[in-house]
Formats: sequence, structure tokens, C-alpha cells
Amino acid sequence: MKAGRIIRTFSAKDGREVVLRTPMWNDLDDLLGLINSLVEERADILIDEKLSRDEETDWLSKTLARLEKDEAFHLVAEVNGKVVGSAEFGRKTSGYERHVGTLGIVISNDYRDMGVGTEMMKALIEQARAMGLKLLTLCVYATNERAKHVYQKLGFVETGRIPKKYFKEGKYVDEITMVRALE
Repeated sequence: MKAGRIIRTFSAKDGREVVLRTPMWNDLDDLLGLINSLVEERADILIDEKLSRDEETDWLSKTLARLEKDEAFHLVAEVNGKVVGSAEFGRKTSGYERHVGTLGIVISNDYRDMGVGTEMMKALIEQARAMGLKLLTLCVYATNERAKHVYQKLGFVETGRIPKKYFKEGKYVDEITMVRALE
């Protein structure tokens, strides 16, 4: 899929127009700002240290290459010309798992609880179906009630748990695996 392709637009709960589209090189600084704001917030993500511009450049380069080869699908949410969310799924590329996609999503704190995550997830599910995937999987911190609610609302079910997978701010947190069949 090509960079910058608009997937859909919708109105967030506060009335602002949100554009869901594939990422492009011009998004580099916004994407870096997004991930680093989540690190500062100590959000429930796997990264715990801010990324450099070079690290984000490497990541975006690989992301755009995988997008063009249909090995993955990546989506950004843009409001007033600024990227406020990022989501993707990667297709398993070998063995008996080629029908499986692994999903991840992040949203700026200022744009949560406005329907942005739900719409991004719906777009990912539609694209996964279009690419022939049969199963989507994701992992979520057990403490992330907001995310678990969205995933459950969209048909994901808990299928596993790794106790004490993360050690964050002096506490152990379980990792929950959730899946959704696409058939």
C-alpha cells in the first residue's frame, strides 16, 4: 500500500475531524513526538526511554518498506495536520502462521476517550480481512482497563496471561494476550 493513502475520515466525539491514513515521511517529527510523549507519560507501552530522531527514522523507514510490500499495515490518525495516533499490524511471514497478524496501537493522551482508538481498530480489522488474515492477536498490560474495554467491544477475547511479565514503577504487571478471529 502507498504512503499517505487516506483510509477514512470521521468526527471525534468532540467534533474535530480525524483523518485515518497510511503514514508518510512528513510524519517523522509527529511520530517521534507522539512516542516520546507516551514515554514521558509512563503510558502502558513497551518503550521506557525516549527515542532519538535517528531511531525513529530507522523505524519509519522499515515501516514504510513493510507497508509497500504488504507485509504490514500501518495507520496514523491525524487531527488538524498533526499525528495523534499510530497503529499497525504485522503479518507473520513464515511457517504455519501466515494467516496471523499481530497488532499494536498508541494514542496521544489528549485524544483518548474520543472514539479515535475504536475507529483505528475498526480500520485495522477491515484491512486485515482485505489482506486475507484470519486471526489478529495483541498483548495489553493487565492494568490498561481503557484499552481492554475497546478491544473487547470490538470482539477480542482474552486467551492467555503471563503473570508478572512487566516490572513498572516498582510493581509487577501481567501481560494479557487477546485474539480476534476474522472469519
